[in-house]
Amino acid sequence: MTDSDVATPSPIGPPVPFDPELAAALEVILPHMPTFTSVESIPQIRARAGDLLVDRSNEDLSREGALHVEEVFIPGAPGAQISLIICRPVRAQAPTAAFYHTHGGGMILGSNRMISDEMLDWVVEFDATLISVDYRLAPDTPHPGPVEDCYTGLTWVADHAAELGIDPARIVIAGESAGGGLAAATALLARDRQGPAIAAQVLMCPMLDDRNDTPSAIQGEGRGVWHRHTNEIGWSALLGESRGGPDVSPYAAPARATNLSGLPPTLIDVGSAETFRDEAVAYAGNIWRAGGQAELHVFAGGFHGYDGLAPQATVSQDTKDARIRWLRRIMNS
Repeated sequence: MTDSDVATPSPIGPPVPFDPELAAALEVILPHMPTFTSVESIPQIRARAGDLLVDRSNEDLSREGALHVEEVFIPGAPGAQISLIICRPVRAQAPTAAFYHTHGGGMILGSNRMISDEMLDWVVEFDATLISVDYRLAPDTPHPGPVEDCYTGLTWVADHAAELGIDPARIVIAGESAGGGLAAATALLARDRQGPAIAAQVLMCPMLDDRNDTPSAIQGEGRGVWHRHTNEIGWSALLGESRGGPDVSPYAAPARATNLSGLPPTLIDVGSAETFRDEAVAYAGNIWRAGGQAELHVFAGGFHGYDGLAPQATVSQDTKDARIRWLRRIMNS
């Protein structure tokens, strides 16, 4: 073996196979998924995505009256307001812990009413309050609009903790996909602006790196529900021509951050057969490198969003179980 043999990266192999149970579910799911062709196709995709990205009503979120649900509007960017959906057990004892939720949707789809049953389970388990933020979407609002909306909402929650009945020292930020990236970026902003304090962050299959060039991105080209081509569209909508270039802010793409010290305890999970696998693994590694606390789970055979799209699959149940166990340790520490 020569020095050049050691230094040369191994070639990128074939795609990681999907978990058999998830593969069967994917065959059913894919015909119903929208087809993205370009940034210009986003308005048409939004018009056709209603069946997949359901805006849940207050009644639906209330769990038959067990949770009090309300929507409040707070000042956002000049001339704009930010919607916050607040869910809280009717019999909760103040002050509660809080989950601050940043929804998914590739930076281009969705709303703060996309709240999973899993997150409502967290509300019940921990007798906590959930606040879900409706950030503006790209390309209508490019960076830094979406992350500033998320930060503005977080700041409002911390500033109004007493009237909301929450403990400002126990705010956990959590997001999936684009929301995972925005949660990570909001945590970076909170660190660099000296507040608000975040007790922990949960980054579920997070969208972190605009460069879109990792081995997992290359392996996943054209596979699953969100892959290299759709990822390029999402990032291009957010960043325009700067996507992939040298000057992208870490508050847009947290993988660009060179210093991940001073962050709260972090849970990151991702599927092994999806685009975001390697950027999620690298982000955990960089938190460890900075001396931070992170827990990383890579679930074998998972495609992007598998736990939400195929919730009954064994690996989906394992994923949710791992999250709740981690949260119990964090919330009870």
